[in-house]
Amino acid sequence: MRRLYKNVMALASSPRAAWWLFAVAFSEASFFPIPPDAMLIPMAIAAPGRAWRYALIALAGTLLGGTFGYILGHFLFDVAAQPILRAYHYEAAFRAFQQTFRRWGVWIILVKGFVPIPYKIVTIAAGAAGFSYPLFIAASAVTRGGRFFLVSGLLRRWGEPIRAFIERHLALVLGVLAASIIAGFVVLRYL
Repeated sequence: MRRLYKNVMALASSPRAAWWLFAVAFSEASFFPIPPDAMLIPMAIAAPGRAWRYALIALAGTLLGGTFGYILGHFLFDVAAQPILRAYHYEAAFRAFQQTFRRWGVWIILVKGFVPIPYKIVTIAAGAAGFSYPLFIAASAVTRGGRFFLVSGLLRRWGEPIRAFIERHLALVLGVLAASIIAGFVVLRYL
C-alpha cells in the first residue's frame, strides 16, 4: 500500500495531474465509479498552495461531466445510459430514484452531490426525469463546489498534519475510504 500511496502522490504532483483530476471528475459525473476525491485529496496534500485551483478544476470537470450525464439521461437514455446502468446493476434503484427525483430533484442533487455516492446516477436521473437543466447545473455547482472547496480548504489549512497522519495510518485511512465508497454503493442500491 505504501508504494501505491507514493505513486499516487507522485502523480498528484506531476505536471499532468490537473488534467487527470479534470478527467476523473468528468468521468465520475457521467460513467466512472471512482470519485474525484481520489485525485483531489493527494493533489491538495502534495501542493496545498494550489488547493483552490484544484477544487475549481474538479468542479469544472464534474459540471461538464454532469452535463454529459444529463444528456445521456435526457436524449440517449435507451441507447447509452441503460447499458451503463445495467453494467453497474442499477436498473431497479434507478427507476425508484427517478420517481423520487421528479418530486425532490433539487434536494436530491444537493444531498447526493455532497456525499460519496456515485454522482453519475444523479446526473443521468436528472436528464431522464426531464429536470430543469439550469436548476440542475446551479444545484450541482453548489453541492459539488461546496464539497470540493471544503476538502481543498481543509487540506490547504491542515495539509501537512493530515499528510503526516495519512502516512502514519495509511491502512486505516484507505480502509475508511474504501468503506465509505462501498457504503455509498450499498445505500444507492437499497434506498
